[in-house]
Amino acid sequence: MLIFQEHFVTIWRWGAAIFASYFLLGTAFGQPQQPVGGAQRVQVPSQDRADGQPLMLDGWWYAASVLEPAPVVLMLHGCGGMLNARGEPNLRTKEYAALLNARGWHALALDSLTPRGEKEICTQRIGTRRITQTERRRDALGALAWLAEQPGTDPARIALLGWSHGGSAVLAATNLNHPDVARAGVRPRLAVAFYPGCEVDVRRGYRPSTEALLMLGLADDWTPAAPCQTLAGEGPPRVTVLAWEGAYHGFDDTAPVRHRADVPNGANPGQGVHRGGHPEARQASQQALVEALQRVLAR
Repeated sequence: MLIFQEHFVTIWRWGAAIFASYFLLGTAFGQPQQPVGGAQRVQVPSQDRADGQPLMLDGWWYAASVLEPAPVVLMLHGCGGMLNARGEPNLRTKEYAALLNARGWHALALDSLTPRGEKEICTQRIGTRRITQTERRRDALGALAWLAEQPGTDPARIALLGWSHGGSAVLAATNLNHPDVARAGVRPRLAVAFYPGCEVDVRRGYRPSTEALLMLGLADDWTPAAPCQTLAGEGPPRVTVLAWEGAYHGFDDTAPVRHRADVPNGANPGQGVHRGGHPEARQASQQALVEALQRVLAR
């Protein structure tokens, strides 16, 4: 399966035969997994500042069981945050950390909301949020620099992974049109964004600092796929898009699709949005993620 092609947008239309083939791969992407060895809570400095000092963010460090410096993936949550009602990493965070750890890669899940006094920002109208892509970009850049200094990590093999608002943060943190990104001493080898909002980067222009893989749902009415397809098709030679028909926002989840009337943003402001899993897209996107990471993080 071809994952990366320059100046190329791929739309996958899945039939039963293609879907069935993924069940023969031997990797249980379809079921959530528990992380290997649990997580260690750490403090990570953002490039954002509070009272003249770097804002300290909460991070959850999932270490792979390896004996030598290993690749690491920085995970950026969506507008709903990364914690559950008990204040612990949610199921998605644990699942992807386990997926990464199983392949010998460390993972850092970064919490941009709690240290700023927010639990979620999905129900906040864009334009009124205190936490914007500026803050998320600074958080990611600070975390990348922090990761490069940690023992047991290979600073030359770092990747970015984000969902929704965090996917947009992945784009922001790899867009050389931002001076702080252009100045950054640590750049990821790969940037992967699940269903990001791409409108801002289409308007600003996107000059990627690294290879980018965007994974989209063609039925997404929260962060529609079209702007991301435009972004990839208008010039950046290092951007690849994979998209699935019938897939809504959050297609890599296992929960059924439901309508969220409490979200004021999206393709139809005031009418709510849809969110939920799509088994074929979930299976294939996780496989695409692993294949892309294996390719770029290999020595």
